[in-house]
Amino acid sequence: MNTTQKIAKNTSLLLISQVLSFLLAFFYTLNYANYLGAAGFGIISAALALAGILTIFTDLGLTTLTVREVARDKSLASKYIGNITIIKLIFSIVTLIATFIIVQLFVHDQQSSTVIYIITTALIFGVISGTFSAAFQAYQKMEYQSIATVLYSILMFAGIYIAIYYNSNILAFAMVFLIINFLILLFNIAICLWKFVVPRFELDLKLWKSLIIESYPLAVSSIFAVIAFKIDTIMLSFLAGDVSTGLYSAAYKLLEALMFIPSVYATAILPVFSKFHIDSRESLQFSYYKSFKYLSMLGIPIAVGTTLLANEIILLLFQSGYIQAIPILQILIWAIPIIFVSYVIGASIISINRQHETMRISFICMLLNVILNLIFIPKYGYIGAAVVTVITELSLFLFYYHLISKYLCKIKLRKVLLKPIIASFIMALSIILIKTIMVKVNLWVIIIIATITYFAVLILLKSFTKSDKEIFKDIRGKYMDK
Repeated sequence: MNTTQKIAKNTSLLLISQVLSFLLAFFYTLNYANYLGAAGFGIISAALALAGILTIFTDLGLTTLTVREVARDKSLASKYIGNITIIKLIFSIVTLIATFIIVQLFVHDQQSSTVIYIITTALIFGVISGTFSAAFQAYQKMEYQSIATVLYSILMFAGIYIAIYYNSNILAFAMVFLIINFLILLFNIAICLWKFVVPRFELDLKLWKSLIIESYPLAVSSIFAVIAFKIDTIMLSFLAGDVSTGLYSAAYKLLEALMFIPSVYATAILPVFSKFHIDSRESLQFSYYKSFKYLSMLGIPIAVGTTLLANEIILLLFQSGYIQAIPILQILIWAIPIIFVSYVIGASIISINRQHETMRISFICMLLNVILNLIFIPKYGYIGAAVVTVITELSLFLFYYHLISKYLCKIKLRKVLLKPIIASFIMALSIILIKTIMVKVNLWVIIIIATITYFAVLILLKSFTKSDKEIFKDIRGKYMDK
């Protein structure tokens, strides 16, 4: 199996698992959001955002480092996984202490405090679980990660529906997150022991020092990036209340759901890019360019289509109590094409060992996000938070683009983006025409027609080169071989 086929296989497996997970998450998120109402949903969302920031201090970039280093040298797997597990257990205690201090200082509602404690513990289980699933990525055996992803969603689906069936309170929903994350941790440990390596648990302080020194740029960058990505939800909770947080989170969940596309792709390409950095710079440049091109082609029409169909999407997913989330979604969705390509650039930066240079970038973007949210949220509420999110993601992309252009290769944005923009514009006209002519038309029918229109225009514009066709032929050959 060649490199193109391997990337295609791993991306396909992860994509299929993420689509299945998305469908399950669609139903259970929809149901518990409507069951709890905007206020209750806001409490859960704020707790998840806060825990997401705090648990970065449990991981500190060690999972990504494990993937990169073990992908290059499989003999390191046992030693790395064992030592990093111990480091994360120690860091998890620090995370819990930090959570307790923050809750005591800033959260005065007992129910919200308990939810935060439970969900933080749940996400700590998830971070430790990531140490073992890193082996799946490093060995490029994404089928096991795909199984874990689907299993998580199935268990969450069952847990949420059981909680709703028994008319449970918000604490029961928090406990669902805790139990499921613990079960997935056990699953990943079992697969790692069975199929890959037995971790060697030891106190190798010299290795610990080198790991932390090597990973701290990833850690600091991740901390700043996660704060920039999640702080708006927390600030909305404090400055605008639980209802506004719930409305914003409803639109934001759709943004997060769409992010599975670049996330899956970046997960699949990181070990490949890391190996290319050692073996062939030309192959790395070629793969980076093609990855940027393909994700641009996906991100731009998603933003355009969602903007025009936001009303139908929100009313389909949520009850009428969430109708105020429509303008939020129309703004937030423009972060998607930016995030899509930023994921590719981020993976490329890590693969060429330039992660230390992202710290300053992440800090500037985090600072920009916090300052702008402090200005915009009190005056414009969730609309202000949505605008700030797009500005922050655009700023991050511009910094990343400058960095990767300096150290790997520079992509001419006009050349890559012009045809997808033209195709998206024509697609937009087709959506407007359909909505004008047919007052009552099924959302899925519009999406199918819009998708066909978009790709038809791309083909007419000759957007796919000979090398693109060869890549597609390689991928098709991989499935034909099966």
